Amino acid sequence: MPHTVVNPTAFGYSQAVVTTDGTAYIAGQYAADAEGTVVGADFAEQVRIALANLGTALAAVGLGYANVVRLGSYVVDHDLAKLGVLLEQLTAIWGDEPPAQTLSGVAALALPGMLFEIDAIAVP
Repeated sequence: MPHTVVNPTAFGYSQAVVTTDGTAYIAGQYAADAEGTVVGADFAEQVRIALANLGTALAAVGLGYANVVRLGSYVVDHDLAKLGVLLEQLTAIWGDEPPAQTLSGVAALALPGMLFEIDAIAVP
C-alpha cells in the first residue's frame, strides 16, 4: 500500500485483499492522513478525502474507480443533507452509473471525529 494510506496492520486488518480471480476487497477508507489521524473540517471534506483514499487504495492493487462494483458507506448521524453531499461526490466520480451501494447511518465510527467511512469491492 502506498505511504499515503495508513498501514492498519497494528489494528488487525489490511487495507486491501485481492483474491486469485483478481477481485479486490478494500477496507473502510476515511478522512485520514498517512498516520491515520482523522482530518477534514466537515462532512463534505471528509467524504472527499475518504473517496480520494479509496482511489489510492484501488490504484495500489492496479484498479480504479471504474472497477468498483459495490460500495458500503457509513454516515454518522445520517440525514438527507448528508445524503445530498454524498450523492454529489459519488456522481462526480461515477456519473449516472454508480456501483451498487448500501448506506448505513451509524451513531459513531472507529475513531473520534470520523463522520464518514466507505469500503468497496472491485473487479478487474
